[in-house]
Amino acid sequence: MTREVFRVTIRGKFGDLTAEQCARLAEHAGELMFSETGTFTHDANATVFTFRCQVPARPDDDDRTAKQRAIAALDAHELPYRDLTVAVTDLRDIRIQRKR
Repeated sequence: MTREVFRVTIRGKFGDLTAEQCARLAEHAGELMFSETGTFTHDANATVFTFRCQVPARPDDDDRTAKQRAIAALDAHELPYRDLTVAVTDLRDIRIQRKR
């Protein structure tokens, strides 16, 4: 796993979903991984959701850039949403301490 990435978690509420959009969400239910295209988890009624996305981190990128890229990935799913809360983790800053 490369650590030159941001992991972004977006929580929000869905707008009015069509039957087709609900069916697309159901196809990928329960995926909890971070990916460049992003994955959704949601409540049983598809009212609220969590979207997990991993975006590349270039040397000069910051949290705002990561947030913009993650929202672009969310928009690519073409689902209506509102009331977003975004959390960004810069994996370049994570240091793993090895046990001796």
